[in-house]
Amino acid sequence: MKNLNNPRVAAPLPACTTPLAAATAVLEHPVVPDGDDERFVGFGVMGFPFASGHYLALRHFPATTFSPGYRSVWHRDPAGTWTFYATTPGPQSCARYFSAATPEDAVQCGIDIAWVSPWTLLVQIEGLLEWTVDMHATTVTRVVSAIGRALPERAWTSPAALGLIGTAAGAMLRAGTVRLSGTAPNGQRFMIAPRQVWLASGRAALHGEDLGEPGPLRRQAELADFRPPQRGIFVVGSGHFETYDPAVHRSA
Repeated sequence: MKNLNNPRVAAPLPACTTPLAAATAVLEHPVVPDGDDERFVGFGVMGFPFASGHYLALRHFPATTFSPGYRSVWHRDPAGTWTFYATTPGPQSCARYFSAATPEDAVQCGIDIAWVSPWTLLVQIEGLLEWTVDMHATTVTRVVSAIGRALPERAWTSPAALGLIGTAAGAMLRAGTVRLSGTAPNGQRFMIAPRQVWLASGRAALHGEDLGEPGPLRRQAELADFRPPQRGIFVVGSGHFETYDPAVHRSA
C-alpha cells in the first residue's frame, strides 16, 4: 500500500536527550519502517494508569501507510469500558485495530498537543479532557532506549525477539506485562517497536473531574494480546499491523 504521507526510507532514530527533541525529530522526519503491511511511526504515551481505575493513552502518528497522519487519545473508565478518540475517522485511526474491545463508537474530534517544556506535554480535547504529562529519565529508561536504538530492524519484526524484548522491558520498567507482538482485538497481528522511552507522571481531568493520582490498575487492562502498561510511559517508535481484510478482520 502506498504511504499516504510519503515518508523517506527507514533509518535509525537519533539519540535524543529530551522527549521534546525526540518527538520533534520524528515529526520533522517521519520515517515508517519497510514492509508490505500497515505501518506507522510517531510518539505518544503508551499508557497512563490512575489509581482511581481510569486509564489514558496518547498516540501521535505523523505518518502511516493506512491513513493521513493522526492523533488519538484512549480512555478507559473504572468499569473497564474504552473509548477511542481521534482526529481521523475510526477506520483511519486506532479504532481500526481496537474497536472490537468496546461497545463505544469511535469519536472523531480535535486533539491539541502542546509542549510546555522539553519534559512536559499538555493534551486537550475541548470540553472533555485536560491532561498534563510530566516526563523524566532514569538509568533504566536510558538503558532501555540505548538498546532500542541499537537493535537491528529485523529484531523489531521477529515475534520471538519482541517477546524477549517485551518481557525484559516490562520487568526493568516495572510496568507489568508488556507484549510487543500478538493479535489486536479486531484480529490483525501487530508488532510494536518502542525505540526510546521515558517514564511519565502528571494529572488529568475528564469533564472537569480530576482523575486522581497516577497508579497501577488493580488488574492490568487487556486489549486482546496488547497489555497497556501499569505505569506511565512515553515512547517514540514505530509499528506494523496486518493489512486489514474485511473477510477476516472486524470492521471499525
